[in-house]
Amino acid sequence: MTSDYTKFYIDGAFVDPIEARPLGVVNPATEQVFATISLGSSQDVDRAVAAARAAFETFSLTTRDERLAMLERMLEIYKSRYEDMAQAISAEMGSPIARARDSQAFAGQGHLEALIESFKSFEYDETRGTTVVTHEPVGVVALITPWNWPMNQIMCKVAPALAAGCTMVLKPSEIAPISGMVFAEIMHEAGIPKGVFNLVNGTGPEVGAAMSAHPGIDMVSFTGSTRAGTDVARNAAATVKRVAQELGGKSANIILPDADLEQAVSQGVLGCFGNTGQSCDAPTRMLVPAHLHDAALEIARNTALGVVTGDPRDEATELGPLVSDMQFNKVQALIESGIAEGATLVVGGPGKPDGMNAGYFVKPTVFGNVQPGMRIEREEIFGPVLSIIPYETVEQAITIANDTPYGLAAYVQGKDKAEAHRVARRLRAGSVYLNYPDWDLFAPFGGYKQSGNGREYADFGLRDFMEIKGIVC
Repeated sequence: MTSDYTKFYIDGAFVDPIEARPLGVVNPATEQVFATISLGSSQDVDRAVAAARAAFETFSLTTRDERLAMLERMLEIYKSRYEDMAQAISAEMGSPIARARDSQAFAGQGHLEALIESFKSFEYDETRGTTVVTHEPVGVVALITPWNWPMNQIMCKVAPALAAGCTMVLKPSEIAPISGMVFAEIMHEAGIPKGVFNLVNGTGPEVGAAMSAHPGIDMVSFTGSTRAGTDVARNAAATVKRVAQELGGKSANIILPDADLEQAVSQGVLGCFGNTGQSCDAPTRMLVPAHLHDAALEIARNTALGVVTGDPRDEATELGPLVSDMQFNKVQALIESGIAEGATLVVGGPGKPDGMNAGYFVKPTVFGNVQPGMRIEREEIFGPVLSIIPYETVEQAITIANDTPYGLAAYVQGKDKAEAHRVARRLRAGSVYLNYPDWDLFAPFGGYKQSGNGREYADFGLRDFMEIKGIVC
């Protein structure tokens, strides 16, 4: 895999930026630069938007079958580059290689397959009386994606935008941009018409802001922090463009009194620690009946101690480093706050794991006796840190779960399915997962409250990139 990714992809070709502004990409496991990209400017955005606008005139008129053939060719090339994608993600964000293959790279393939299946049966037109209600592409879209699930979010935006007939400009995260560059190579090899897909690397405050404010952009689809999402919405407001956002989360995991405690707690710990805790929908607040609290802490402790932290290149590694020094320091400060505010440190704590001097590694950490209002209960930590909160009644658990500015996901564990469903309906979250189900790529994904708006995955994502027109006669 080459280490020079200093070009952008604009109008069907890899081109030099208008101004050379190289940036080293750091491997978080070694703290060493392993690749170089360029940081773009508003001029690079102008060039990419111009290419996308020119391409939209004809691409928006292509047929379903023509676009379906492009998607199927994308899938074919993606599969042939699967290992390259896994290796890129492992290097850029420290994902353990087994997870980079089975979850991170798989997400790109899985979402593309689900989109293709949904697109084949998508109903463009509906007749209501004498009116034809039809779906048309929204236009030129700006796609801004995060570092924590790079290919999941790129594919969840690019594939439905292309299927809808939109043209696009993608800005991957500058922290983990190499998977995005590999994806651009895939799009090029798949023969996507020039100008339909464009990629400009850069920072959010510069390239992201230029994209979201650009008068030639009709829609912005953004995934990232709630703070950055408000900036995107503010920049987009002047041109009244559509904004779809998938933002932060602080998801509750309610363990009901009748749940299998051993299974519910141990799987909840592993769910929180998955992707090194760097998932916006991670079940980071575990609510357990007060009389089972001490037993839950012991199960959580034993589970955490069994997690293998180490070199992402090792197939046995389950927990890699955090993505950056900034993220490491943020998580350390929040762990310290948990101790200072009186939560019980069950396992883990400040500092790096023993013997790990290089890399942004943190100790898998569990707190017990966490009370509503503590920073570790309120703030999105984005690291392998679990808060266990005791509750007296299920009604109190629901209240605590909903007492957050976020509403991306929630989790409920219990043997009584009717009760689990009853609790799920009371939770203010875009997705509620009962008893740790398998990943459903056809379920809607998106949030309530400050976790965003709009929905991704399969046909839900497809609709986000379409306008509705009524032809009245």
